[in-house]
Amino acid sequence: MQLLESHSVTVAMSCAIVGLSRCAYYYQPKLLDDSVIISVLDAITVRHLRWGFPNCFNRFRKLGYQWIHKCVYRVYCELMLNLKVKGKQRIPPRTPEKLSVPNKSGECWSMDFMRDSSRNQRRFRTFNVIDDFNREALGIDIAVSLPAGRVTRYLGNLAEYDGYPLTIRVVNGPEFTGKTFIDWAKSHGITIDYIKPGSPYQNGYIERFNRTYRTEVLDLYLFNNLEQARRITEEWLTIYNTERPHEALNNMTPFEY
Repeated sequence: MQLLESHSVTVAMSCAIVGLSRCAYYYQPKLLDDSVIISVLDAITVRHLRWGFPNCFNRFRKLGYQWIHKCVYRVYCELMLNLKVKGKQRIPPRTPEKLSVPNKSGECWSMDFMRDSSRNQRRFRTFNVIDDFNREALGIDIAVSLPAGRVTRYLGNLAEYDGYPLTIRVVNGPEFTGKTFIDWAKSHGITIDYIKPGSPYQNGYIERFNRTYRTEVLDLYLFNNLEQARRITEEWLTIYNTERPHEALNNMTPFEY
């Protein structure tokens, strides 16, 4: 403007002298302030509390506004609407020990609990027991509550047919760490092998069995009552032990292996 007024030169020459584009010289801001952007951003974020900037900006375009990405993001940041992003937890590299396979049946049993609910929303638990040697499912007890006393009685019933194991591999749940369970194991000369907390891979045999039981029974049926759940489970256990092949057992069933 000073060149135009002082030296009476053209706009084109003035822009060339100062190195300014004529488009920039003639540019007029479309918005006097950011009030419109702020009002639209407020309307979107109030309705969609967990939307981040990409979703908000896409909504801008859906509503017909043509503001550029940088302009909207600048206002978005000034309003401090950025959602906090939880960083990834750095987990140290793990070298899990390979599960040892027992040399004979009855050498080590693995066991764990699962949860589910019936049609009337009544919650129940299952107590799953397998033999690590041939992955045989020794039994599944189902009840609303499974305290340590019931667990030990159920294991005693299984031992009447299969004998007591030398070792039991379990998690650090209260049913297995209490005095009732520990005294029962000592009375029958059973060693308790507790896995490390937060290390389910150390109990991989029963974890794999739980997944199969979940997908083939618990997620497949909507039980009317516990009796129906027990009946269907018993039928499935027979199929699991006598018909279902296991890749880890050279595609043989637990009974065949």
